[in-house]
Amino acid sequence: MVVTTLFDGTFDDATFAVENAIVNKGLVIDYVSHVGDMLNRTGSDVGSDEVIFGAAEIFIFCSAVVSRQVMEADPMNIVHCPYGIFVADQGGDVAVGYRSYPDGPMQAVQTLLSDIVAEATAF
Repeated sequence: MVVTTLFDGTFDDATFAVENAIVNKGLVIDYVSHVGDMLNRTGSDVGSDEVIFGAAEIFIFCSAVVSRQVMEADPMNIVHCPYGIFVADQGGDVAVGYRSYPDGPMQAVQTLLSDIVAEATAF
């Protein structure tokens, strides 16, 4: 399941806001996946001319505090790490979102991501 919030602004403004919100939590972005560029670049290679996103990026990061908390509760919560927040532009509508996590200890991650998205999308 996906949790999305519409962003009132441009894709570039949204990516800047998400990056800042992650860093403001004291977290380090490990990687930015340029999913939109990849899909646009490879469409013809797989026989498609459909444009799915005008632009799309996923910010990948982890939290030592929250990750330790959820993995002490259940070491197999490792399957959920690292965490990601996406920004996607579909036809000029920009959304910021993340996957939802299961009930229990992983709700700590859900709260972290929700807080980051709320900060990034607040105007």
